[in-house]
Amino acid sequence: MANEGKNLVGVDIGTTSIKVCEVKEDRKGSRTLVRFGFHPLPPQTIVDGHIMNAGAIVEGLERLFHKSKRKDIALRVSGHSVIIKKITMPTMTPAELTEQINWEAEQHIPFELADVQIDYQVVHRRDDQGQMDVLLVAAKKEEIGDLINLALEAKLRPRVVDLDAFTIQNCYEMAYGEPSPDETVVLLHVGASLTTLNVLANGTTAFTRDVVNGGNAITEEIQRQLGISQPEAEAYKCGSAQGVVPSEVPQIIQDCVDSLSGEIQRSIDFYLATSGDREITKVYVSGGTANVLALHEEIAQRCQVEVMPLDPLLVAQPDPKTVDPVALQGRTAQAVVAYGLALRKERERAA
Repeated sequence: MANEGKNLVGVDIGTTSIKVCEVKEDRKGSRTLVRFGFHPLPPQTIVDGHIMNAGAIVEGLERLFHKSKRKDIALRVSGHSVIIKKITMPTMTPAELTEQINWEAEQHIPFELADVQIDYQVVHRRDDQGQMDVLLVAAKKEEIGDLINLALEAKLRPRVVDLDAFTIQNCYEMAYGEPSPDETVVLLHVGASLTTLNVLANGTTAFTRDVVNGGNAITEEIQRQLGISQPEAEAYKCGSAQGVVPSEVPQIIQDCVDSLSGEIQRSIDFYLATSGDREITKVYVSGGTANVLALHEEIAQRCQVEVMPLDPLLVAQPDPKTVDPVALQGRTAQAVVAYGLALRKERERAA
């Protein structure tokens, strides 16, 4: 894959906000974050992964880019519109694989092939057994088209559409290096409405799963039980509320965290049971809900593993002249996907 030209601007359109990162890379390969943008979206803009209020997203993109000359961007898709499967195939040449892949995709992807964009990559060859592992990816053309049209409406130039799981992996590998062959690392991105789980074993993706649960569930439960507004409930969840926090809040958060971490644990247990892998080495958490410390503690206890925040600042430190440290404060976990997208280059094959 060619990695030439300037870095693209990473644009992460999430359920509750748009995040923008621009990373500059010098000739020695050292990186600096030269721009960070954050724009909250009104409630119900995106519901269950479907765009309900395109105007709010276009307006947000226009605001975030109104002073910027850089319009070449990388976007991401995730959730129900994406399928990632690791499949085992007989060893074959690249030309044979190109011919065979659509037939394989028909067996493994629950969508009509005409409705999806397919990509694939050989991740592991076992020539002694005459087999190879192939990562097969399918994303719905309609979802990709909707995203691209929003960007075009905001006068932006989308160059790459990547997948959530892979942008986070990109960011992780740039920050911490590739995991060693004897490590099994879980990358957990806990967004507002979706949690993406990506297991890396033998240095590559071994298992991915989306859990339809995230930070919104905690906010909504605080709101429901205390009869307060969404902004107040969000402030209690994030620990940023002014004044005395009602005594019920920690227990409400704990109950929601129990439910979410239980689903995460079941996904990890399923991977361990079906892969023959013995244990998880480490879990890295990103996404807005990564700031809820009770979640880290619960996952660590349930899975008996070290849980750490994935820190994108290890990839590129902010330039104090162009990035307001206050804007980034408390938002680094939310910026991980946008950071990963900002590592993509102008002249490379789209994912």
